[in-house]
Amino acid sequence: MPLPRFLPAIALFGLLLCPDRIEAREITLGGAALALDTAAIAWHEELSWTEIAVPETEAQAKPALASFGPFRVTDPRSADMIGVVDSRTPGQFAAMLKAYPGIATLRMIECPGSDDDEANLRLARMVRHAGIETLVPAGGSVRSGAVELFLAGVRRRADSRAEFAVHSWRDDLGREAGDLPDSDPVHREYIDFYREMGMSDDSARRFYALTNSVSFDDAVYLAPLQMAAMGLLDLL
Repeated sequence: MPLPRFLPAIALFGLLLCPDRIEAREITLGGAALALDTAAIAWHEELSWTEIAVPETEAQAKPALASFGPFRVTDPRSADMIGVVDSRTPGQFAAMLKAYPGIATLRMIECPGSDDDEANLRLARMVRHAGIETLVPAGGSVRSGAVELFLAGVRRRADSRAEFAVHSWRDDLGREAGDLPDSDPVHREYIDFYREMGMSDDSARRFYALTNSVSFDDAVYLAPLQMAAMGLLDLL
């Protein structure tokens, strides 16, 4: 069944365009655990981050040679991504690679998430199979299901002035991750995906717990420095 994971457009580090829908939540890594109620999450780092103003031009897309859905080919070896993943996106990605087989880098600029999580995970596996790195430039925003897509990169990089946001999925019956028992196979699907992307089973479970520590209508914001501390990316 489709599992939508979509977070609307937001300003950098918690300035919301839709304040009636989402309560932004910053977190700090300190001591033994993230400042969350989820006891299973424990990233042993001493980190914090400060809001930084980013010039809008730094996150703008480059001129496109061709467009395939949310993908804009900027040169024979790279493409920008702006938009939501839906059921058509895997086919659009395949068409892009057929036309430009040398693409090695996907720059994720404004990626709010997915309307169809099954398509999103399929697309993520296509990115990994193609050996493509994912990169978030200064001012870039990767949210909701787009975080899974980012994690599919064979190399993952981000500017320290990018942003990431995670939250629970919600299915077409209105159920969220916390509404299903731990034994439900849908949880295993996400954990197995994170393991495919190189996480240990323990790290996969903790990251999945982090994504589900807030409801679908809420968000946990992660700075690239925090993502790097979890071993999920390299800073530019």
